[in-house]
Amino acid sequence: MPSTLFVLMLPAALWSLGLAMSRDEKLKLRDQVVEMFDHAYQNYMDHAYPADELMPLTCRGRVRGLEPSRGDVDDALGKFSLTLIDTLDTLVLLNKTVEFEAAVRRVLKDVRLDNDIVVSVFETNIRVLGGLLGAHSMAVMLKEEGQHMRWYQDELLHMAKDLGLRLLPAFNTSSGLPYPRVNLKYGVRGPETRTGTETDTCTACAGTIILEFAALSRFTGDPVFEAHARRALDFLWEKRQRNSNLVGTTINIHSGEWVRRDSGVGAGIDSYYEYLLKAYVLLGDDQFLQRFNIHYASIMKYISQPPLLLDVHIHKPLLPARTWMDSLLAFFPGLQVLKGDIRPAIETHEMLYQVTKKHNFLPEAFTTDFRVHWAQHPLRPEFAESTYFLYKATGDPYYLEAGRTIMDNLNRFARVPCGFAAMKDVRTGSHEDRMDSFFLAEMFKYLFLLFADPEDLRFDVEDYIFTTEAHLLPLSLSTTPHVSSVPPNRTIPQSKQELDDSNFDWTCPNTRLMFPDPAFPRNLREPIRSAVDKSCPRPAAYREPGMGAPPLRAQDFMANNPEHLELLRRMGVSLIHLKDGRVQLVQHATQAVSPIAAEDGVRFMQEMMELSSQQQKEQLPPRAIQIISHPFFGRVVLTAGPAQFGTDLSKSSAGVRGFVTVAQPYSGCEEITNSEMVRGHIALLQRGQCMFAEKARHIQKAGAIGGIVVDDSVGSSSDTAPLFQMAGDGRNTDDITLPLLFVFYKEGNILLEALKEYSEVEVLLSDKARDRAAIFKGKPLPGSLFEGSADVQQAEEDFQTEATAPTGSESEVTAEDQGAAPAEGEDVGSAEDVGSTEDVRSAEADVPKADSGEDEERRDDADGAGQSVDQLLADWRDDLEAFRQMEKDEL
Repeated sequence: MPSTLFVLMLPAALWSLGLAMSRDEKLKLRDQVVEMFDHAYQNYMDHAYPADELMPLTCRGRVRGLEPSRGDVDDALGKFSLTLIDTLDTLVLLNKTVEFEAAVRRVLKDVRLDNDIVVSVFETNIRVLGGLLGAHSMAVMLKEEGQHMRWYQDELLHMAKDLGLRLLPAFNTSSGLPYPRVNLKYGVRGPETRTGTETDTCTACAGTIILEFAALSRFTGDPVFEAHARRALDFLWEKRQRNSNLVGTTINIHSGEWVRRDSGVGAGIDSYYEYLLKAYVLLGDDQFLQRFNIHYASIMKYISQPPLLLDVHIHKPLLPARTWMDSLLAFFPGLQVLKGDIRPAIETHEMLYQVTKKHNFLPEAFTTDFRVHWAQHPLRPEFAESTYFLYKATGDPYYLEAGRTIMDNLNRFARVPCGFAAMKDVRTGSHEDRMDSFFLAEMFKYLFLLFADPEDLRFDVEDYIFTTEAHLLPLSLSTTPHVSSVPPNRTIPQSKQELDDSNFDWTCPNTRLMFPDPAFPRNLREPIRSAVDKSCPRPAAYREPGMGAPPLRAQDFMANNPEHLELLRRMGVSLIHLKDGRVQLVQHATQAVSPIAAEDGVRFMQEMMELSSQQQKEQLPPRAIQIISHPFFGRVVLTAGPAQFGTDLSKSSAGVRGFVTVAQPYSGCEEITNSEMVRGHIALLQRGQCMFAEKARHIQKAGAIGGIVVDDSVGSSSDTAPLFQMAGDGRNTDDITLPLLFVFYKEGNILLEALKEYSEVEVLLSDKARDRAAIFKGKPLPGSLFEGSADVQQAEEDFQTEATAPTGSESEVTAEDQGAAPAEGEDVGSAEDVGSTEDVRSAEADVPKADSGEDEERRDDADGAGQSVDQLLADWRDDLEAFRQMEKDEL
């Protein structure tokens, strides 16, 4: 057996030793890249053009308005042949000059930019404006060679300026940050043009403009575009958190307040950092480099935990914001190469490579122990981008093998007869009828450059810089004078300390001098490969307790991890399981294996106390799910977490009331098949497999009035885990109008068991538990009448009549008193509102029982119902108390 393992591992060992790939093999892979590109491009031209994108499973074009809406994803589509424009400079890079010339003629003849359609400013800028400018650069270069494009008279540049002028109205804000969307024909005029109503935008959306707009200004001589892009960047820089020097993910474009204060290098922020550094390279403005260096130092201090890159809170950067990473951060190692910081680039890239080999593709999001968090993969090119830049920096053939892996997986799992299809689930290999334009614009550029020799290229790529969409802009633009036509927001003071960049180089690194030892990259990769293979949740290699540093961080501790429990034992820390499901940690220094291990235990306990304190301060306001149907009658309240989209229950005086139905499929990640059952009801969904916003859109389309997402982690409970807000999908979610709440497994199981036991379960979704007198609108309160009263039966019959025949008015969403908040010291809810301890303890006596004069069968039924409620109430006491305490914390 050992010899077999050695033989199986030998090829990987040979690759990591740096054995060079033969030139013939590289050329074979280069030609394979071209063949793959031809397969994708030709199928787009044959089956989709002039539509914006190809639908590779059904072999047709995606035309916005003719296909079912995908929400914010469709904001990239503007009926301007998106894929063709995005692909133009790829054709030249792959030496397809004849096809390029024909494609340019098609664009000039067929594409219109004055469509009455609302598009994303960010996506249109990087894909269409960037595509036109990159193609213009290529056309000028080919014309100067004298063999192709001799007829060209800057037509693409004229189109680019026309588009730039159509995007400019989005920048008409007091802050200078652009609206996230603009109407190509009418600009930003308000609701009549379906624009101008937004208040928030992502940091990357506002901060990824400068390359394209500056290039447009310098190509045309009109400074207005660059001036607006600079103004937006100035405002973002001014609004950074001054202590951490980090920026949040979402910002209010009017006030400059951070809407989402989590900070990372992935979705929502990624290309903001990229464009600061690349703006310095393209434009030669030292200010951009100074700002990037200050941000980068904070990234490496707080976010980088090699090989991981984990989001933190900008105001409390030592507090992790989440325990998973999204695939968009895969660009960051490539940016670190451009910065000259190669070591962490190698480490993070290796982690990403190992995750890719575990799942064939990078999942859209994955956890710190490298498991799938979001299973989609829309053929993103960021990992290929970093692979190319690391190969350029190190010359290590290991990265050629990584490129081969990318190509093999694309051909094995994503290739279909009409192109390449995005992966809907990397675990099952299921496809999505989608081939985004960036696949042609970026993926094949980086793969071709990875395997091509310099003589294979018509031009020197070192004379150009890649935009975030891999469009080519010439560095010669830096010699064009910059004249501002728009005044900045205000002068931004920069202290001497802020501008002290003595620790940063002002020149690009000479990678030939950085790696005198060819084994250096390999030595960095080996520990990371082992960690991913073992699915180890800790970013650092294992260290024995008592060796100076704590072997286990409080933020990584998991009470059900046997390895963690053994580490605690060696440090003298014991774990006690409480009856309410929580765990208590106790340390006895005398029980540690050594005095140094005992000190490690003390440090661990201190970290745990600090983490607990921080989590309490960061606790988000809870929401309530109140079961109001028979036999619960409003006594049972489940603690739930809110969503960052949809109806804000804190602004609804009545909440949302309706009957609960389990959606099919239970994941809610596909079109709902039991829409007739879901319509007018509150849908129950299971967490996982897709984004929360996608689930909300599916049930909303099916006619649901609300949704409850149940955690898929067996045993989870609000008793032992902090609540969190369900985030959107990184794009605008204004189309979601129903409320969506999250409950842990224990609370969700309560609803599911109630559905099994009773034919119908009605709930009230609200910001807090409601007074039962208000719920039943002045009727006698079930369960609070005197035992034996004749009104008991009447009250239950009245309620059951309502339960079996719900009216539209009972399921309405009321949004009154919007923006109202309690005054300081005002009581938000009485004890009865949230269910006091006294209420819960007396609830058993409140359950109506059958009169002794009734027949035996009816008495048995009543007793059985009462016993069931008693058992449920015993389990739910802690939930009610926790909810009450969390409301106090909110105040």
